[in-house]
Amino acid sequence: MDFKRILIINPYGIGDVLFTTPVISNLRQAYPQASIAYLANARTADFFKFNPDIAQVFVYERDEFVGNIQKYLKLFNSIKRQKFDVVFDFSLNSSFGFLSFACGIKKRVGFDYRKRGRFLTDRVPLAGYEEKHVIEYYLDLLRLIQIPVRPTPMKLDVPSKDIQWAQEWLNRHNIDPAKPLIAVLPGGGASWGKAARHKRWSASNFAHLMDKIVENFDAAIILMGDSKEEELCREVVSLAHFPLHFAVGETSLLGLAALLMRCQGAIVNDGGPLHVAEAVGVKTVSIFGPVDPQVYGPYPASGHTVVQKGLPCQPCYRRFRMARCGHISCLVELSVEEVYRKVQNIL
Repeated sequence: MDFKRILIINPYGIGDVLFTTPVISNLRQAYPQASIAYLANARTADFFKFNPDIAQVFVYERDEFVGNIQKYLKLFNSIKRQKFDVVFDFSLNSSFGFLSFACGIKKRVGFDYRKRGRFLTDRVPLAGYEEKHVIEYYLDLLRLIQIPVRPTPMKLDVPSKDIQWAQEWLNRHNIDPAKPLIAVLPGGGASWGKAARHKRWSASNFAHLMDKIVENFDAAIILMGDSKEEELCREVVSLAHFPLHFAVGETSLLGLAALLMRCQGAIVNDGGPLHVAEAVGVKTVSIFGPVDPQVYGPYPASGHTVVQKGLPCQPCYRRFRMARCGHISCLVELSVEEVYRKVQNIL
């Protein structure tokens, strides 16, 4: 098969989208002359606007398209005009399968989840992501149609303007370059909506952990996160006894990536920021509760440390659903000392 025009569809969150970057690398290796396009949501589209392997980005924001036939037709016509040879559809959603079919894309490769793959020409049956990393599932779509696959880490290209912004931010905050610089992200898990709290270690634990790090290593700590996490991060600041540098709500996603690149390590919950840090080569200590790090954790695992309480009920998030749990003991019982021991490895 000689594909000249390739489309990738993944309209979901930060981690899901970054998990497709090894797919892009393998496609570029197999088809060095092909034009590769990507359909993403508005939040993650910037990840690909600066990726040299991506020629075009289509933006799909669900709330803007529902009931807006003109906007949908504009996207439809834009995709149809490109005359793609193949689409790799990671949406698990029959509506995108139909879109690809209606646009005349002859080869449509994706997952058949709950019989939603009926418009696909080549499909992998899927009940959920289990026992191996999501990236390996994604690469299975290439293997399905005999495209060679090699182990490839995630990739995120950060433009020079964001790298410059990060340096200017550090200069403005008079951060001593001689001190170890650690990023801490107490939020994350935004794709879970209101249930994101089930993925987050407590604000008081983060505050006490940072006190120990500053006291023992004289480190500089930057609190990072989305503007929607400002209240949570202000609580962390109020509980900490040492001063912290506050970047919450001040960065774009690529600005966040650029600031992370200047750090010696990042302490994060399970969620998108973990994978941003990985993709730009920063060592991480990640805290996992209900979710299986074998499936959603660092990839590859080398250079990264996962902290879990190791309760018999972990993981309880399976097949895209979390068990009913009113106690979240996997996070509540995880002590500051347990996480601190792991953080010492990157310091």
